This record gives sequence, C-alpha cells and structure tokens, in this order.
Amino acid sequence: MTSAGEGPRTLAVDCGGTGLKATVLSADGTPLHKRARLRTPYPCPPEVLVDAVTSLADATGEAFDRVSVGFPGMVRLGVVHATPHYVTEAGPFTPPRADLVAAWSGYDIQAALEDALGRPTRVLNDAEIAGLAVIESKGFEVVLTLGTGLGCALFDDGVLLPKVELSQAPFRKGQTYDQQLGHHARRRLGNRRWSRRVVKAVDGLRPVLNWDRLYVGGGGAKHIKLELGDDVTTVGNENGLLGGIRLWNDRVSRGRRIEEI
Repeated sequence: MTSAGEGPRTLAVDCGGTGLKATVLSADGTPLHKRARLRTPYPCPPEVLVDAVTSLADATGEAFDRVSVGFPGMVRLGVVHATPHYVTEAGPFTPPRADLVAAWSGYDIQAALEDALGRPTRVLNDAEIAGLAVIESKGFEVVLTLGTGLGCALFDDGVLLPKVELSQAPFRKGQTYDQQLGHHARRRLGNRRWSRRVVKAVDGLRPVLNWDRLYVGGGGAKHIKLELGDDVTTVGNENGLLGGIRLWNDRVSRGRRIEEI
C-alpha cells in the first residue's frame, strides 16, 4: 500500500449518468495512471453500481488506501436521497422504474462501497467534488457542471453549503435544467445553439445567486462557444476526479468537518 514517506493514495471515482471513471491519485493529487472507464450499466440498481465501481477499482491496477466517490444526485452523510439517472429503465431521460426509485431512496452507498472495496470511503455529490478541486475559498463560489445533466455546488469561504438540486428546477419551455442543458440537448442542437442556452442559464442565475465567482466545468464545458462573463471561469472535466483528494482534508462544512459528510 503506501510506502514509508508517502502520503495516502486515493481511489477517485466519478459516477456519471452515461459513464464511470476512476483513477488512483498520489497524496499531492497526481494521477498515477490513465483513467479507467466503463459505460454506466442500465438498469442500475445499487448492487449493480457497486459491482461496476469495484470492477473499475480492479481495472486501475493500482493499490490505494482510501476512496472518494462523486455520485450524481443528492447524497447526505453517504446516504442517497435522490438520483435522476440510476432510477431509470435504460439511462438518462428514459422512464423511471418504481422499484429502482425505492431501491435507491435511503440507500447507504458510502457504507456499501466501503464494504465492497475494503477501504475507508467517502461519497459526495459529483459537482461538489469537482468544486473542491477548483475553488479558491474566497467569498461565495458556485460550481456548475455540464454533463449528462446540470450539476451544482455552493461554497462560502471554502465551506460546502447544503446541496441544491438545481438540475430538477424548471428552466424554460416547461423543461428542467437537466433536460435543456444536458448532453442530449447539446447533441441535438449543436454546440452554438446549446451555448446560447448556457448563457441564458448563467445570466438568469447571476442575480439569484449573486456569486463572487462561478466555475463552469464538466464534459460539456469545452463545447461552450460564447463568452459567459468576467465573473465566470471555465474549468476542465478532470476535476470530478481530482477533487477526491480535498474531500479528505480537514475542512469544515456547516460546523462539521468534511470527513463527517
């Protein structure tokens, strides 16, 4: 495992609606190998996702001491309260199944993964982990991730604030942010038309959230063709993994250390 003089190695896993990624990071956050990838399996009850993450861990071929997992949905204290994709029959934006909704609601994904992987494990919303990699801990910082849908994370002077599931809020034409800004919409519209929607979303959220700095990341960020404003920074998609290191730092969130999340 960890050699003398080295810090802990972290298995960082990014669970997405269409794909799963994993890498092992050194103590300073350096990836130790090329990312391992799998398509997200559907239908995806909890045990299927746990098996997929275990397979990813094996595919890295690297030893690790602890695990950080980004999960798409609302997670509190390692327990799933809602997830938009894994409850569907065949993947994002397909009909949900009642049995999958019931299976995921209240599921302790953190405990299940810790048991399967045999290492201390922490699970947080995927956008929040991406945010941990990029924030400067100065003022009110907001992170939006553009991928299968829209992820959102809020930080006040580096303190992670309670999760807001912005993705499910109505945005335009009777559809949610997920439906209007996710990769399905981008592929249908083309990058430029889709970029106009992103600008509209940012401009609409600016007076609501009044951030000091907005970070826009995720796999869709590289496809944005228009300027978003001087208060916006575009960041790389790799942060969904790299934030896994800072998840283990001695930070405070709403009066609790990050490790208590």
